[in-house]
Amino acid sequence: MTTLDFKSEAYALHAQLIEWRRDFHRHPELAFKEVRTSGIVAQHLVSLGLEVQTGIGETGVVGILDGVKPGPVVMLRFDMDALPILEANQTDYVSENPGVMHACGHDGHTAIGMGIAQLLAKHRGELAGTLKVDFQPAEEGENGALAMKRDGVLNDPKPEVAMGLHVWNDQPLGLAAVGSGGVMAAADIINIKVKGKGGHGAQPHLCVDSVLIAAQIVNALQSVVARNVDPRQTAVVTIGALHAGTAFNIIADSAEMTGTIRTFDPAVREMVIRRVQAVVTHTAQALGGVAEVEIKSISPATVNDDRVARFVRETAVKVLGAEHVTSDQFTMTAEDMSEFLARVPGCFFFLGSANAEKGLNAPHHSPHFDIDEDVLPMGVAVLATAAAKYLSTGTTTN
Repeated sequence: MTTLDFKSEAYALHAQLIEWRRDFHRHPELAFKEVRTSGIVAQHLVSLGLEVQTGIGETGVVGILDGVKPGPVVMLRFDMDALPILEANQTDYVSENPGVMHACGHDGHTAIGMGIAQLLAKHRGELAGTLKVDFQPAEEGENGALAMKRDGVLNDPKPEVAMGLHVWNDQPLGLAAVGSGGVMAAADIINIKVKGKGGHGAQPHLCVDSVLIAAQIVNALQSVVARNVDPRQTAVVTIGALHAGTAFNIIADSAEMTGTIRTFDPAVREMVIRRVQAVVTHTAQALGGVAEVEIKSISPATVNDDRVARFVRETAVKVLGAEHVTSDQFTMTAEDMSEFLARVPGCFFFLGSANAEKGLNAPHHSPHFDIDEDVLPMGVAVLATAAAKYLSTGTTTN
């Protein structure tokens, strides 16, 4: 089984991959509601002769493919959920579920995973050990990875390595970014409730203006990264939503805000959380109000194992060519694949899916997001080759 054979076999699946991906795109499902999607996945894996487990992490699916002799266990992970976004694209595969959209590429990931399972099942006789394909729910802020972990996805059998990919519209089609170490940030959600004293807009001296307090908190929070974080470190504090008030002439009694913290270093994260809490509570107090702040962890930083990342990078070079592979992979976006990589050595990489000439370069989480579907067989070829190589040799040495 050569890299060239896997590439040609992956491209032979191109039309099928597009059909799967567009079907999922038409029928997007939110976190822990991926019933239709997981049903299609499970049915496909059963048809390939895999041992299939459903309901892992509520709506997750796990397929197990045993090779012809004992060997390592390799887990490949693919997320399935969509986002609460009203799609603005005009295509024949536009979302038929108003207000829900595959705006991040998970429809493509699911199709890629199904294609990989099909190819590796076909080559079962050349594999040693076990392939574990993990179709995960609820990546978008609900930590479906942790839900699957709690349901035992990392047991019976325990993976020796874990790999996954993300189609990436920040990069041109076919560019694989495979970094070592920390590649994606840890993420936390900030929820803030401000309590003031409402009243007439023409009598501010009789009120405590929660909108004014909220505005000052938003401004003051920008000092945390600018003045508390070591410039040699990296962090982001963003307030993404602020809700208050009902009319032009009413001083709002309360205000609510939500936002996010992104960090890499655990010590920086702890310090940023402390400072956010202090800034919020003390700013409100100084202006005569009260503020409560709750910070909820979404996922830790995504950290690639150096050895496995090197193996995947070298595999990508063989499949895509050296000019289409880079080790420059660093973003403040987050991924709950980190939950698996914190427990199993592995690699999560980006594969460029943008094509500006076709107008397919809208950012992730945009209502105009779409991908160049030529990325689908590329993803199948790289990950199938990496998994098959590991399962046929039991080593990350190419």
